[in-house]
Amino acid sequence: MSGPRTVKIEALTRVEGEGGLYVQLDGNHVEDVKLSIYEPPRVFEAFLRGRPLEDVPDITARICGICPIAYQMSCVHALEAALGVTMSPEIRLLRRLLYCGEWIESHALHMHLLHAPDFFGVDSGIELADQFPDEVTRGLRLKKHGNELLEVLGGRAIHPINVAVGGFYKAPEKDDLLRLLPDFDWGLEAAIATTRWVATFDFPDFTRDYDTVALQHPDEYAMNEGRVASTRGAVVAVEDYEQHYEEFHVEHSTALHSRRTPDHASYHVGPLARLNLNREQLAPAARRLADEVDIDWPCRNPFQSIIARGLELVHAYEEAISIIRQYKPLSPSRTPYDARTSSGCAATEAPRGLLYHRYQIDDAGKITFAKIAPPTSQNQQQIEADLHAWLPSILNGDDDHTAMQCERLVRCYDPCISCATHFLKLTVDRGESA
Repeated sequence: MSGPRTVKIEALTRVEGEGGLYVQLDGNHVEDVKLSIYEPPRVFEAFLRGRPLEDVPDITARICGICPIAYQMSCVHALEAALGVTMSPEIRLLRRLLYCGEWIESHALHMHLLHAPDFFGVDSGIELADQFPDEVTRGLRLKKHGNELLEVLGGRAIHPINVAVGGFYKAPEKDDLLRLLPDFDWGLEAAIATTRWVATFDFPDFTRDYDTVALQHPDEYAMNEGRVASTRGAVVAVEDYEQHYEEFHVEHSTALHSRRTPDHASYHVGPLARLNLNREQLAPAARRLADEVDIDWPCRNPFQSIIARGLELVHAYEEAISIIRQYKPLSPSRTPYDARTSSGCAATEAPRGLLYHRYQIDDAGKITFAKIAPPTSQNQQQIEADLHAWLPSILNGDDDHTAMQCERLVRCYDPCISCATHFLKLTVDRGESA
């Protein structure tokens, strides 16, 4: 299409946050793609400086209302590494259970209300419910299960308050967890049915030569611990993360981007990365289902990330049920520690991907430095690269169609822009045709 054209999306729907997308074209040739994130930085790292280390889990939980547990888990693991705290096996298991709750509520929300509508040409989960009332109702019930588990373990579903450096402020009662089992037994079967449903969607033929990056653990499907692994073969200790992956500033965004070093290449974090690297360690039902769905592993089609989320949803139910059944009340619920001048880092797997924290502490137990690398920041450069490759196939329609297709690709990543700092208004500058 010739002649200058501008397309604007005032706010990207079905993601958290605001920002813009700028596309520059010469005819149908894509010259430039920029995610223009324009909201002011939220400066959480600066908020933490000078605060007692005990405040960090509650403050970092406020970074995101959808994945507060991810921020709490990464921060307490990093602080415990700095303080030399060794978790008991019981606390470690209970933290995995807490993470299962977050994966359940976040994956169920994204799959049914944010991502699935794109496959049926509707604008919202409400419109999707007109076509698939049973499936959407099922998804809302799955999300509720995750929230209920967070309430039992975290004290409340949004921004939980029970996570502490060294463990938990209060251990849950066994009966409170056992009461969840009937719903979770139903939820496991419902999660399997949900994953089979999304696996039937019509996926665009769009594959990318991704370097997918995720935690990897020798004994389990990595959530809270592990080494940082890549499908390109690199495996590094979390302590060496910043030697291999760096944040950098781009003029068009108030959120930092991330890239590999030293080649400055983009990389992909999230459910697809975890499945590509750790599929063999899925719980039994999820592992069988991964073989059943029609996907060639490793998968590099971002639109099929909805299936990866479904498989992790099944895994989270399986693991949660197993942990609840074997749970014995913790005594004590926290491991003691002494403040000291030190530093520590950790990475966990948020629903959206790898989340890295590093802190420095003084001998009074106050934070002197904080660094947080959210998954959406790590994915931003890869999203731009995906859009650059995707745009030539979607330029034949009008501007509304092009904008819709750009949004559709961005939503595959389930970006949490408030974490990174925020997201989307689309501007297409078509310029003059050559």
